Amino acid sequence: MADGWEKAGEASRRVGRGLLDAGRATARGAKAVGRGARSVAESTARGTRRLGRATRRLTHAKGADRTGLGRLIELGAANSAADAVVAVALASTVFFGLPVGEARGSVALYLVVTMIPFALTAPFVGPILDRFRSGRRFVMAGTLFGRGLLCFAMAAAVASDDLLTLFASALGVLVLSKAYNVSRAAMMPAVLPADITLVSANARVALFSLVAAGVAVPVAAGLTAWLGVPWTLRLAMVIFIMTGVYTVRLPRHVDSPDADEEQGRPRWRTLLHMGPAVTESMLANVGIRFFSGFLLFFLLFLIQENHLPGLPPMQTIALLAAGAGAGGLLGAAVANWARNHSPQVIVLLTLFLALTITATTAIVFTLWSALVIALVAAFTQELGKLALDAVVQREIGEEIRSSTFGVVEAMLQLAWVVGGLAGLMMSLTQDGRAGLVTLAVVLGAGLVWLVVRRRTRIRRREARVRAAVSRAAAPETADPETAPPGTAAPGTTLETTKPLTNPQGP
Repeated sequence: MADGWEKAGEASRRVGRGLLDAGRATARGAKAVGRGARSVAESTARGTRRLGRATRRLTHAKGADRTGLGRLIELGAANSAADAVVAVALASTVFFGLPVGEARGSVALYLVVTMIPFALTAPFVGPILDRFRSGRRFVMAGTLFGRGLLCFAMAAAVASDDLLTLFASALGVLVLSKAYNVSRAAMMPAVLPADITLVSANARVALFSLVAAGVAVPVAAGLTAWLGVPWTLRLAMVIFIMTGVYTVRLPRHVDSPDADEEQGRPRWRTLLHMGPAVTESMLANVGIRFFSGFLLFFLLFLIQENHLPGLPPMQTIALLAAGAGAGGLLGAAVANWARNHSPQVIVLLTLFLALTITATTAIVFTLWSALVIALVAAFTQELGKLALDAVVQREIGEEIRSSTFGVVEAMLQLAWVVGGLAGLMMSLTQDGRAGLVTLAVVLGAGLVWLVVRRRTRIRRREARVRAAVSRAAAPETADPETAPPGTAAPGTTLETTKPLTNPQGP
């Protein structure tokens, strides 16, 4: 009996020693895992710091750190990332979360609901911003804070299936996003370094914005699949609020005196007073935006209904999205390379490229031609908009620049919406070639009209120049003393033959 108790005690001691050894081994393993995790965290932190320093060197190159352009580039990247997160969340809610037939109706409703209020409010955004030019930093920060709050409202609306609140908040995000873009474009000349052109500066902002959006999209998609749409929208809210805080730190010289502090009254900028250069570039971009909106919804619904054979729908959409991202980056890079060329000519060439690729794809409509046209659509939209921004920044004075950008943004948004609605309707035909032929006809008519209009304007200007040269070269054959009253002989002016009656007049 005693031997049994001794054996049991020995076994218990062995078990205790085993448990103690196992605990020590576990502790050693936990310490090793902790050291590994700390090493990974330190390596990640070092990599992040190095990436941040490399990015800072790129954004602050060529004097951009002294003028504030570098901070504006970083601000644009953060804003673009947040917009991309919102776009992924809304796409998952409005489009991919519904059957194809219901999704088409919901998307059409979204386009109409956003188009009508935006058409009414967008033209007033620019004049309001022109009246508050002394606080541009705070206006931009307000647009970011407002979008953050609206993202919080959209997260609650998604959780409670409140479609009305979702659409209203999405409209608010759209309007505030355009207000931010108008403010950013209007202040660009104030932060322009001496050795960088407007096209190049706009291209640098666009390039970093596209890279940030490209990084944010897969992160947002993964977060949506893991935690759901509400948490994705809450992430966007955090990014918007942090970006708004950073906006206030922009240099003070981006602000300028308000219109009330300047001599003269601010003029209301309308389409009839933009000037030929701005009007021509804007109308060409209207055609490009129509082209982009049409293709987006036309191809998406063709793919959803399996009318574009090749790969499964989701893989095809991912491939087209990658092509569009590459096209946007290429457009920004080409804009930086072509910075010394005429922006007006660049805009017309991009519209011609859109027409050419549409006609070609209509002839050979396959998965790979659809990929090419998606890439070209993003390329032309990016390059054309950067050139248009440069034209407006060059041709329009600061006192009405925001008003002009407001009108331009409204026209481009409306063109994109109309193109999207046309793409939705043409997708009902379930024939890719028919839709692309229709698009090619519209683009061709617009391009011919712009070219004829431009040629007529150039001929009129040349005729005026020749007439002025002829008048200047006319021989002085008439005698000033015998000239009829109220007229001037060649080589003289009315001021030399007739006294002024209103010296204080204009």
